[in-house]
Amino acid sequence: MDSSKEDNKNKKGSIKNLILIVIAVSLAAMPLFFLKKAEFAGTDDKAEKAILEIRSDYKPWFSSVWKPPSSEVESLIFSVQAALGAGLIGYYLGYVRGRKKADREKP
Repeated sequence: MDSSKEDNKNKKGSIKNLILIVIAVSLAAMPLFFLKKAEFAGTDDKAEKAILEIRSDYKPWFSSVWKPPSSEVESLIFSVQAALGAGLIGYYLGYVRGRKKADREKP
């Protein structure tokens, strides 16, 4: 393949990736700008409130083995868990893509 065609293809791919990143960041940031007084509570809290509204005498049948000392620690643990999951998925997808590319380049 001609190097100028390959450079053009790489530029188009980079522009496409940049546009997708801008869209993703915009979608994540929009609620913060448009819903300034909204309460962004977790689903656990909302589920607990909904259950207690439906049945006020409800007693949980299970309690956590360990409760984080603060909500900041809980958020940190959740973030680390999400980062590890994203890292593993990204590694796997990169590995599979690299293997396919190596298979295509074999004579």
